[in-house]
Amino acid sequence: MSETDTPGTGWQDPEAVRLMLDDCETWAVVGLSEDTSRTAHQIAALLQERGKRIVPIHPAAPTVLGEQGYATLAEVPFPVDVVDVFRRSEAAGEFADQAVEIGARGVWFQLGVVDEAAFARTTAAGVPMVMDTCPAIEWRRRG
Repeated sequence: MSETDTPGTGWQDPEAVRLMLDDCETWAVVGLSEDTSRTAHQIAALLQERGKRIVPIHPAAPTVLGEQGYATLAEVPFPVDVVDVFRRSEAAGEFADQAVEIGARGVWFQLGVVDEAAFARTTAAGVPMVMDTCPAIEWRRRG
């Protein structure tokens, strides 16, 4: 969010960040695989350390960090609070749309992932969305 953005309307709305970090427990991590060198794996491990339940979303549906994976968000047989997307910007928007379809409470696009049209669609549907930041960064900002 630039300094000219009005607080509460930007991609990193403090209330949306707070909602997801504090009130949401189940995080579907899109792009999470067994590759421990990937950022998605490191952030999923951090989410678990912070008491969150992670749900790997990957075409291969691997079990990661002890949690059963699913090929798609629609296959997850229980409610998902946040859809955390580790995909390139050009591929990320479809997951925001799927998050709205499954009734997720929030969508989080990781650092470097920006899709303004997806942000507009998601927030217009009443689902808070954060883009271009990371839970690790946001927790560090809080101290």
